[in-house]
Amino acid sequence: MSFLPGKVPTEVLQEIVFRNLGAKRDDVVLSPSIGEDAAIVQAGKVVLAISSDPITGAEEWLGWLAVHVSANDVATRGVQPRWFNSIILLPKNSTTELVEKICTQMDKAAHQLNVAITGGHCEITPGIEHPIVTGCAIGVAENGKYVSSSGAKIGDRIILTKGTGIEGTAILASDRRAELLEVFDESFVKKAENFFEKISVVKDAITAFRIGGVSAMHDPTEGGVAGGLHELADAANVGFQVYEKEILIPEETRKICAHFEVDPLQLISSGSLLIVAEEEKTEEIISSLSRNGVQASIIGEVIEPALGRNLVTKAGEKTELVRPVSDHLWTALAKPVNT
Repeated sequence: MSFLPGKVPTEVLQEIVFRNLGAKRDDVVLSPSIGEDAAIVQAGKVVLAISSDPITGAEEWLGWLAVHVSANDVATRGVQPRWFNSIILLPKNSTTELVEKICTQMDKAAHQLNVAITGGHCEITPGIEHPIVTGCAIGVAENGKYVSSSGAKIGDRIILTKGTGIEGTAILASDRRAELLEVFDESFVKKAENFFEKISVVKDAITAFRIGGVSAMHDPTEGGVAGGLHELADAANVGFQVYEKEILIPEETRKICAHFEVDPLQLISSGSLLIVAEEEKTEEIISSLSRNGVQASIIGEVIEPALGRNLVTKAGEKTELVRPVSDHLWTALAKPVNT
């Protein structure tokens, strides 16, 4: 079986990756499974949330993204990230300027989150054409309290913060800047590229968790909001119904996706957060997010699995929400540069 760019298919994770997880230990509270963003392990009297992620594109923002993307996964547990380790892989002929750019970006992002960079590795790696940074973030679950993606319950409401395609919009504005400047003015493209500054969902997740009533949270990365919803449903064995008219698509995302003829719901969405919460708590959560400068809306509800995974269009038609085969970022980047 050959793969498209991005995450390997779900069935490969289940049939191969998740069957090869080393020793079984009692201190592993939550091990890898579909839709779960971070592991939970017992470490003496405390419980740790641990997650790692690679950044393989967006070269201009590598260090910044490496910290925030890993920290986001820890935060979806309702846990504040504390520590970060990185592996920096550089192609031949890399310069000290590149190392400095990556490291100063990591430093800035870590300071923003009050995270300490505790170690890692940096090397020149034969066989790669672009730098790659892999990050690992760790946090302590206070009093052992955390949430998992599998916690979504029938009747819960689904909240989305910031909107769809945040990271994908920023990457396309950065990597296809010259092409987009032929269509849009510079201020539009710059604003879209600055979506990188919205990548963190730590504030979103911790704010919601502190209000209470949160059953599950998930960081919709590759596959976008559509993929994230399916992963949540996989983890909890539930269905969902979401409403197109309630899903915020930023203007920059909508226009850039139209230019590349891709679906904003299937565009990588780091910076967005899916929060599943008890109905009676949703308005309080949204109000608290708003006070903290985070836009959010209720986009749907969790339903019985037999009722499906539905998108109600703006025209009122109920359809099955598409499950992405590959993130539409790769679809866009594969198109010939049109300048």
